[in-house]
Amino acid sequence: MGIKWDNIKDAIFTGNIAGIPILVKGAICDGLPVQDILNKGLIAGMSIVGEKFKSNEIFVPEVLISAKAMQAGLDILEPLLVKAGVNPMAKIVIGTSKGDLHDIGKNLVSMMFKGGGFSVIDLGIDVAPRRFIDEAIKSDAEVIAMSSLITTSMPSMKATINLLKIEGLNGKIKTIIGGAPVTQEYADEIGADGYADNASSAIDKVKELLGL
Repeated sequence: MGIKWDNIKDAIFTGNIAGIPILVKGAICDGLPVQDILNKGLIAGMSIVGEKFKSNEIFVPEVLISAKAMQAGLDILEPLLVKAGVNPMAKIVIGTSKGDLHDIGKNLVSMMFKGGGFSVIDLGIDVAPRRFIDEAIKSDAEVIAMSSLITTSMPSMKATINLLKIEGLNGKIKTIIGGAPVTQEYADEIGADGYADNASSAIDKVKELLGL
């Protein structure tokens, strides 16, 4: 069985988008538990990708290809996971803050969250504070993750956190922020629960915030 997991992990790491569905379907046909296919195959593969990215052994283009391979496997597994009653680690609402139309970094973090076993509601770009909060409440999400690539959109992060406080949700829904101009100091200043300067760190920080 170990060889099967290695094959899936290798396909994730090399970004074998065409090969992953074949391997996942093969594992299902062999009767392997869908949660094991997810955890020991897909998530384990993305964990390797995350570590290599963190240590600068691979870069954003390679990670995005691996993330697409991961999604190809998830597309097959998700209906089976729901049927089996397998719950995600937590739910995360993610988006680029109001006034910002950049999405490459946000997309990378979103895919890494999925690869880490989280359920992700991706709101896209130019997301207003009200929408972040409404979607988090609607989906019963534990975390709001906000990205900003330009300084002019950073005040929207603060506005989102302030709105959470006004509605008594601060602390109940955790917030994490990131992006090129964003710093730990800014996160502290606006009262964000967490800050991450790259996709792998974002996963670690969310797990820390949720005690996972």
